[in-house]
Amino acid sequence: MEQSPNRNPFAQIPIEIIVAVGKARPLVRDLLALTQDTILPLDRRVEDPVELYIGDRLIARGELFELEGERAGQLGIRLTEVTDLGAGI
Repeated sequence: MEQSPNRNPFAQIPIEIIVAVGKARPLVRDLLALTQDTILPLDRRVEDPVELYIGDRLIARGELFELEGERAGQLGIRLTEVTDLGAGI
C-alpha cells in the first residue's frame, strides 16, 4: 500500500541534489598546472540543459536561470524533464 508524500515519515528527510553543468577531461599535466583564473573548458555549451543527480542517478534535466526579488543573483533551475522517480526502487 502506497502512502501519500505528506504521510510518509521519510518525506521530511533532506537530500542532496548535485547539479552537473558539464565535464572536463584535462591531462594530468594540465591539472597540475591549474592556478587562479585558469579557464577549464567544459563539454557543454551555455544553452545546454544541466543535469540533476542524487548520488549517481540522473533524476532530472533543466535550465539555469537567475532568481529575482529577494533572491536576486542566486541561481535556480527550471526543470524541463523529470525521470520516473519511482522506477527501480
